[in-house]
Amino acid sequence: MKAMILAAGMGTRLRPLTDDRPKALVTVAGRTLLQIALERLRSFGVHEVIVNTHHYADMLVQYLQANDNFGMKVEVSREEDLLDTGGGLKNAAPFFLNANGDPQQPFILHNVDVLSTIDLERMMRFHIEQNALATLAVQDRETSRYLLFDQQSQLCGRRVDKDGELQWARPVLQSHALAFSGIHILSPRIFANLHEEGAFSIITSYMRLASQGEKIAAFRMDKCYWRDLGRPASIQQAEEDIASGKYPIT
Repeated sequence: MKAMILAAGMGTRLRPLTDDRPKALVTVAGRTLLQIALERLRSFGVHEVIVNTHHYADMLVQYLQANDNFGMKVEVSREEDLLDTGGGLKNAAPFFLNANGDPQQPFILHNVDVLSTIDLERMMRFHIEQNALATLAVQDRETSRYLLFDQQSQLCGRRVDKDGELQWARPVLQSHALAFSGIHILSPRIFANLHEEGAFSIITSYMRLASQGEKIAAFRMDKCYWRDLGRPASIQQAEEDIASGKYPIT
């Protein structure tokens, strides 16, 4: 199984912790965010990973080499200019396609700066059973940017700003708002459908694809532990969660 870790962001919300390192190398309870993400993916049978990088890219590469890639096959996708989540994924397409450029198996797309106890194996089974183009891990919790799903748990819209402006991919009679958790499972055929160029958000592509009838499915993880590690205070809280056993780490 393959995966991509999105780690190219500047980590501006994490300053001053990212003044001298990429956000992927910020530590939580003695481990870097990248190590935690890699080891969690490995525990679910992922052995091939690509990590995108921009800010302090050489430091990240040297870190992986010094740790023997944590026993995995790890490639690095350098971005001279930040490509955002969609552009970064599109730039890494060759990693997920065979020598003929044909799709292979579904893969995981995972933000480096989230902690969760989501069952990725169960999420993968759900994705395959749903025959979805993309499956998004979501929760019923507060956020400033909700995604909207219909009664069949398929993406139909989003709230695009804190003021509550709604953007619809397609009309529905009823929708429910859920918070995206930064973890996706994707069919490799996504690459043939990423028509956006340069830097773009993958959510923008999902909205367009949903409007064209593609299945962008919600996988509920309401009972799972989840934390965004985008700010220093969140790092401190995560360390407390680890110390108390709320988030298990070995």
